[in-house]
Amino acid sequence: MCDVRAGYGSTPVLHGITARIPRSRVSALVGHNGSGKSTLLGVLAGTHAPSGGTVERSFSQRPALVLQRTAVPGSLPMTVRNTVAMGRWAHRGWWKRLTTHDKAVITECMERVGIADLAGAQLAELSGGQYQRTLIAQGLAQRSELLLLDEPAAGLDRDAQDRILEIFDELTRTGITVVHATHDTDAAARADHCLLLKEGRLLAQGAPDAALAPN
Repeated sequence: MCDVRAGYGSTPVLHGITARIPRSRVSALVGHNGSGKSTLLGVLAGTHAPSGGTVERSFSQRPALVLQRTAVPGSLPMTVRNTVAMGRWAHRGWWKRLTTHDKAVITECMERVGIADLAGAQLAELSGGQYQRTLIAQGLAQRSELLLLDEPAAGLDRDAQDRILEIFDELTRTGITVVHATHDTDAAARADHCLLLKEGRLLAQGAPDAALAPN
């Protein structure tokens, strides 16, 4: 991306972001609330049009965007399998019946993040970590090379956070590029690449030990 600017109406949020996202690696967008992380994710996902600058994508599929758990009500009367199946809507639309291939993809994605045994469980029955893994599986079901996640480990205990970060590493070994927004410097330090944001501006980018080093 080059000189990307974006905002909401007349309110600017991103100011001239020029950065790159390395392929098949974990990148962390790091910054406090209000730094522009979610807006930048939206720009990368193609759901938020920039007001200026350019974004070049080398991926053939549409990016998969995984929202924060708080944006997806856990009170919905849905099972884990049905929630993951929503990821196939990007290919078939919500009105079409799932094919044998779709069902196989859904099962594979649940197995990949370790929730296959929870397929019939209701969302309200899940722990925070199980719920987050369900949303990640939904993103994977879109079969994209680029997985974008907004604060995926927020509110989870340390064990659940560690499992989420381990899943990211496993995904990159299969060729998937992972970009996640976080305000947790410990989580960011486990990424391969970091973009440090403050008030909509890019302060640093590169390996965590360099990008997150105190100025």
